[in-house]
Amino acid sequence: MMPSSADTPSSNRSGFRNRLDRLTLHRWWRRTVVEQIDHETVVTRIFAESGWSARYAFMTMMSAGIAVLGLLLSSPAVVIGAMLISPLMGPILGFGFSLALFDFSEMRRAAVALLIGSFLAVVFTAAIVALSPLQAQTAEIVSRTRPNLFDLGVALFAALAGSLAIIRGRGETIVGVAIATALMPPLAVTGYGLPTWNLPVLGGSFALFLTNFITIALAAAAMARFYGFGHYLSSQQSWTQTIILLLVFSIMAVPLGLSLIHIAREALTVSQVRSVLNERFGSDARVTQLEIKFDREPIAIRSVVITPRGQVQQTAPLKQAIEAVLGRPVRLDVDQLLLGAGADALDAQREELRRAGDQSDPVARQSTELAHVIALIAGVSADDVTIDRDHRRATARAVMLPGAAIATYRTLEARAAAETDGWNVAIVPPQMALPEIAFADDADELDVAGRAAVMTSAWAASRWNVPALTVPGLPAGELPSKPSLAQRRAKAIAAILATQGIGATGGAPAGSRLALSIATPR
Repeated sequence: MMPSSADTPSSNRSGFRNRLDRLTLHRWWRRTVVEQIDHETVVTRIFAESGWSARYAFMTMMSAGIAVLGLLLSSPAVVIGAMLISPLMGPILGFGFSLALFDFSEMRRAAVALLIGSFLAVVFTAAIVALSPLQAQTAEIVSRTRPNLFDLGVALFAALAGSLAIIRGRGETIVGVAIATALMPPLAVTGYGLPTWNLPVLGGSFALFLTNFITIALAAAAMARFYGFGHYLSSQQSWTQTIILLLVFSIMAVPLGLSLIHIAREALTVSQVRSVLNERFGSDARVTQLEIKFDREPIAIRSVVITPRGQVQQTAPLKQAIEAVLGRPVRLDVDQLLLGAGADALDAQREELRRAGDQSDPVARQSTELAHVIALIAGVSADDVTIDRDHRRATARAVMLPGAAIATYRTLEARAAAETDGWNVAIVPPQMALPEIAFADDADELDVAGRAAVMTSAWAASRWNVPALTVPGLPAGELPSKPSLAQRRAKAIAAILATQGIGATGGAPAGSRLALSIATPR
């Protein structure tokens, strides 16, 4: 009787080599990966930061408060500050490691801390928004309402890096992980959605927080198992963990991937519409604003175009051209600002609004007209203009216009103020360099152009809520008995700033041409 192929010496040797290779690989993994880690110390450190405490509650509320104020002000720097002090990463990592260890007691402890912290953050931010006079959606808020597959990837990579840093004792890396995953801002946006009763914002931001939380926790569990945490678990428990990880990631990836596809299609639509407008108006015109509302049916397109008088376009042909490219009906609204005749265009816009406005409420009609006039000048939508009827004040944060300087925005504000009657108009320019201040050779007095540059710098500082500017060459205290030319020039500039309520601090001396800068608090 002939032996079967499974019993031949060659097949036995092949099976033995495979088992030997697996054993060698396992020994290498145990020796170079697992045995290099002090598992007990790592677990103790993680679980010490994963529970509930009074300090945890206080830091969570402070982080939430900073985050919501940064979101309302549309200040990325303030939002990043909230991420840095947020303690939410501790319970999430504790949840992930307890999942790897099948330690249900620590898992419940971390989950309770995370639930309480999330609840406090949402309630605290909702209270701030309810009391705030500023409740308009900003770019920082909108950017956290539509999670997609890229957000899952960011959270996954950041969680792997953070888990490795904790396991290897490189805790400083966790700061970068906190910024990358942005756990607190989505909760703050969720709190924003409650008092404003904006369900799409509330649901989208909370979905982003859940995406980050689940991804970080599961990635931490996977990294913990790779480094030998929970090596004593049975084969069945290990397979259960693996199946849970793969299943949850797959379930999350499907809707997030669909969301990414939807966002990509919207971006393509915006690009196509902008291409049509640029082609129709020509290279001498500039599309300064393009807003598409995809939640309307048909989609609503609003654009502001600065164009020479000879290249004015009719709306109907533009609409047909856009519909032909997109293959769907649209509602088009184009505001055309004529070069050299901008005032005429604004007069026509204001007259149109006056006729369409509510004649029974002159204050409401006037504020509506004012919002649209300022929106055209600042390059924003009318919804982004803050109108304070009680104090008759209108404020708008202008967008960056190509080739524009600080003086340009000051001129635009003066132009908007001239179009109003009894209203205080404030246009906040984007952060940019202040104008240069020139002196004549060996002169310490400002001419008309130099004084105008100082006044423009003071105007920008007041719009940015900056209390002081740095003046190169300014001495501390009184001028010495024999001041240098640079000191006399700096003192002349500081005197003009003082008349506008702006302080001055010293800086490195400069020549006959100098520029002011924002003073750094000491």
